[in-house]
Amino acid sequence: MPIDAAKAVAAEPRTAEISWDHKDVQLYHLGIGAGAPATDPGELRYTLESRLHVLPSFATVAGAGMGVVGGLASPGIDVDLAAVLHGGQAVRVHRPIPAEGGATQTSKVAAVYDKGKAAVLVLRTEAADDEGPLWTSDAEIFVRGEGGFGGERGPSGRYADIAVVPNHTVERRVREDQALLYRLSGDRNPLHADPEFARKAGFDRPILHGLCTYGMTLKAVADTLLGGDVARIRSYRTRFAGVVFPGETLRIRMWTGDGHVRVAVTAVERDEAPVLTDTLVEHS
Repeated sequence: MPIDAAKAVAAEPRTAEISWDHKDVQLYHLGIGAGAPATDPGELRYTLESRLHVLPSFATVAGAGMGVVGGLASPGIDVDLAAVLHGGQAVRVHRPIPAEGGATQTSKVAAVYDKGKAAVLVLRTEAADDEGPLWTSDAEIFVRGEGGFGGERGPSGRYADIAVVPNHTVERRVREDQALLYRLSGDRNPLHADPEFARKAGFDRPILHGLCTYGMTLKAVADTLLGGDVARIRSYRTRFAGVVFPGETLRIRMWTGDGHVRVAVTAVERDEAPVLTDTLVEHS
């Protein structure tokens, strides 16, 4: 069969040396909407090198060399990329990410789950430098048509519906050119830039990267509830529930708890179509 779960999980991790500098961080932050207003002191923490701190979601693009497609080339996996969906993303930071640095990054298939009509691959990436671990990032990849092999179903990752009114609600506008800017951080998939390619994929125009929405949402939580102090963020996970088109408005609802924030994101112009769900930010 196309996925040999035991072989995929047992395969040796792939290792690469990565590095980044303040320009990579600034470009990422601009790609998720930072810098408006340009002279706002809160925005300068994301855009000006003398004040720069790093949003933990930067871990999803750091090094830009061992992403989802690379993980799908692991031993035991032979799938049609057209059947692949990025279903969820989680990042845990072990300490603040420096604005300039380097790390040894290892990547492996941490788990393969059988969801019946689909298989779910958990692609885990870990980064460490001379001072120790920096981050652990898990991408959950749905492969349609590859389930039913009798494996473990795995955790659901679902939270109970929240009936109460959110503690905070903010809106963030997606710029028309945002996907074009975000893709410069490494994800050059033409689905996010080429109208003809997008139409062949079933969309009437290019869509925004899910990881761009992921970063925009974490920034909104940090700015709204943590005073912009990204060093307080410990972990962040979400499930991708729908697409976003450049030019749309994201409505980001937040429910605060003891050391955590639950979040739901919808597209305002499409009757509150779900975008991110089962979303949790843990903080100090």
